[in-house]
Amino acid sequence: MRIAVVTGTRAEYGLLRNLMRLIADDADCELLTFVTGSHLTPDFGMTVDEIEADGFRIDRRVDIVLAADSDVAITKSMGLALIGFGEAFAQHRPDMVVVLGDRYEIFCAASAALVSRIPIAHLHGGEVTAGAYDEAFRHSITKMAALHFTSTEDYRRRVIQLGEQPEHVYNVGAPGLDEIRALKLLSRAKVEERLGFKLREKNILVTFHPATLEVEASEAGFTGAERQFNALLYVLKQRPELGVILTYANADAGGRRINALAEDFAGANPDRCVIKKSLGQTLFLSTLQYVDAMVGNSSSGIIEAPSFRIATINIGERQAGRVRASTVIDCAATTEAIEEAFGTAFSPEFAAVRANVQNPHGDGRASEKIFEVLKAARVSELLQKRFCDL
Repeated sequence: MRIAVVTGTRAEYGLLRNLMRLIADDADCELLTFVTGSHLTPDFGMTVDEIEADGFRIDRRVDIVLAADSDVAITKSMGLALIGFGEAFAQHRPDMVVVLGDRYEIFCAASAALVSRIPIAHLHGGEVTAGAYDEAFRHSITKMAALHFTSTEDYRRRVIQLGEQPEHVYNVGAPGLDEIRALKLLSRAKVEERLGFKLREKNILVTFHPATLEVEASEAGFTGAERQFNALLYVLKQRPELGVILTYANADAGGRRINALAEDFAGANPDRCVIKKSLGQTLFLSTLQYVDAMVGNSSSGIIEAPSFRIATINIGERQAGRVRASTVIDCAATTEAIEEAFGTAFSPEFAAVRANVQNPHGDGRASEKIFEVLKAARVSELLQKRFCDL
C-alpha cells in the first residue's frame, strides 16, 4: 500500500513522525512524504531539513510561497496548494492520504485528494478551537475523510455527530504523546547546549499564535493578536526572575508581527531570554522537562504539556473548547488576567494539582493503533461514504 503523509508545519510533523516510521519500516507499505507550508520557508526555520535529517525521503515539495501573512496572501497560498497537491496526487497516485489537524494547507491537500478519488485518513478530528478559522477547516476535512482517528472519546462522538460511520471512527489518543513515551529525552545540560541558553531556577516556554477569528483592533495600529501578545510581554517584564524560551508563531495571518515583537523582547533581555524559530520535536519535548510552565495559546500546552506535570497558562480563545487537564489555567488575554494566571501557576497550592494530573489524551500508543487500521483497510470500499443519521 502506497501511503502519502502530508505535513505543513514543524508541530504537525512532530506528531506524525512515529506513524511515518511505522509505514516506512513495513515491508508491505511504501511511505510517500509530501511537504508544504512553513516547512519550505526560511522565515520559519526551513524545517524540511529536520524531516530529511530524520532519514525520510521527500517525495514532493508543494511550495505555496508564504511571502506574507495577510488574508489575501494566505488565500493565494491556498490556491497554489490546491494546484500543487492536485499535480502531486496525479503523478504519485497513492492508495491513501494521511493528514492531521486543521490548517488551511491541509484542507487544500484533502480537497485535492477527494477530487483525485484517493481515500483520506484524518487525525485529530472532532476538536473545537473557537478562536480560529482552523475549526471550520477541521470539520470540513472530517467530511472529506474516510477514516478518522480522534484523541478522546468526546471527539469521537463529535465526528459521528457530523454524520461519519461509527465503525470508521477510532479513539486512539493523541500521537504527540507517543514521542514522550518513545523518545530518549535530552539531559538538562544538552538542552542548554542546544538552546544556547542557561536555564534559571524557574523557566517558562512561550508559544503564541494569532487567533485568526478575532477582529483586528485599530488601537495604536495593533492587531488583536499583537495587543494580546503585548499584554503577555508586559507581564514577563514584571517577572525578571523567570528564564524565557520563546518560539516563533505559525504561518497564520499576523504571525510575522508576533515574531517581530518576540525578537524585540529577546533582544532587550539576552540574559534571561532566548528565541528559536523552531525547536524540533526532540528539543521541544526535552525542554518541557525543565520548565515550570508552558505559556501562550498553542495546542501543545493542552495536549503534551500535562504529561510533564507542568502548568499551562492558556491565553485567550484560540483553544476554547478543547478537552483539557487540570493543569491548564485558562485566562483572558489581558494584563490583569495573565498576571493572575501566573500567580496561580507558581503558587504552593498548584503544586498538588501538578503532582496529581492525568492527561486525558491517551496512553502514548496512538501511532501503532492508527497504523494497524491503515494496513488492514480495504481501500476500494472507502471512497463511497454513507451519512450516519443519529
